[in-house]
Amino acid sequence: MGTSISDQLPPEDAAWAAGVAARLEAKFAAERDRIGSRIPYIAVNGTYEENMAEVFPGWWTNGFWPGILWQMFHATGDPSYMTPARIIEETTLDDVISAYEKLDHDVGFLWLLSAVADWRLTRNERSRTRGLHVATVLAGRFNPVGRFIRAWNELGREGWAIVDSMMNIPLLFWATDETGDPRFAEVARQHADTMLANVVRPDGSCNHIVCFDPLTGEFQEAPAGQGYAAGSSWSRGQAWGVFGFARAYRHTGDERYLDAAKRIAHYFCAQVALTGGIALVDFRQPAEPKVFDAIASCVAADGLIELAELVPEAERAFYRQWAMLILKAVTDKACDFDPSRDGLVQLCSDKYHEGRIHVPIVYADYFLLESVLRLQGRAADLW
Repeated sequence: MGTSISDQLPPEDAAWAAGVAARLEAKFAAERDRIGSRIPYIAVNGTYEENMAEVFPGWWTNGFWPGILWQMFHATGDPSYMTPARIIEETTLDDVISAYEKLDHDVGFLWLLSAVADWRLTRNERSRTRGLHVATVLAGRFNPVGRFIRAWNELGREGWAIVDSMMNIPLLFWATDETGDPRFAEVARQHADTMLANVVRPDGSCNHIVCFDPLTGEFQEAPAGQGYAAGSSWSRGQAWGVFGFARAYRHTGDERYLDAAKRIAHYFCAQVALTGGIALVDFRQPAEPKVFDAIASCVAADGLIELAELVPEAERAFYRQWAMLILKAVTDKACDFDPSRDGLVQLCSDKYHEGRIHVPIVYADYFLLESVLRLQGRAADLW
């Protein structure tokens, strides 16, 4: 299903992508040599000071550095990217698998971009087993009464689900493809239906968190999350919605998911039109202080590329052009391409309140890299 965006790219955009890709290759080659099998998160003054493998092995972003390494391995064929990715998979992440209490709904982010990527690109059988193991854990978090996948493990949050989950359920679709067992994909579809009904608002904005009674499945509330307030519009949540529902459509062919992805995308594009392509942390935040989150822009651009590959031909240019506008804004205004410094995408903010504001965060780098490689037809399909 779908047509590669690289087949649709005008010459000037293809030339732009080639130029940025060359800068990305230089940046990530240098980071590979400095970072190796440590797991980066936030760079401070051009240096990744924390090793998340030691600080918080099960942190939900710990799959993105392996994902960068696997994307670079696929794009360049250089085996030196494979070695640190494998070390992370076989040491840090295996330790997380062994510590069951550390596993939550973010196993997709962690293992799609590490073990499942390894299986897809090298046919490493042990990696396939790891992927199926954590897919079973994710399916086991499904609440059959409320038809949702539980997000986190804290007491009192048994009925919580979040929009980010739409990027984790591709692990379940993969598990069905691998095993022929329809239960994994059925859990993913039922969860996506619940997210569609309770997360996506009529105007295309999204709730971050939705809470259900875990015994009855009854919807209770949509509290504030990482955005400004309850009822506001956390931009990264919108970006997860664009990409996540588009992927759900790719895996199922269910037009309702495609329509949802398009509705969220149109809302997102209308909002970033006001800020030149770099998203605010929350599209409904106060006018001051003006706090940005370039992560949301990178994720949304990747999702817009996904849409450009899925929609009918007459619609493709719209999504492709918006993806290009956003990517050019990020690379022009929010990137440090200096190979001697760690951290690529700047202006990243993890949340509106009490968060780290306008810093480089590694998973923005992943989505920017994946987007640019997709423009060239060189990206591995890891979702």
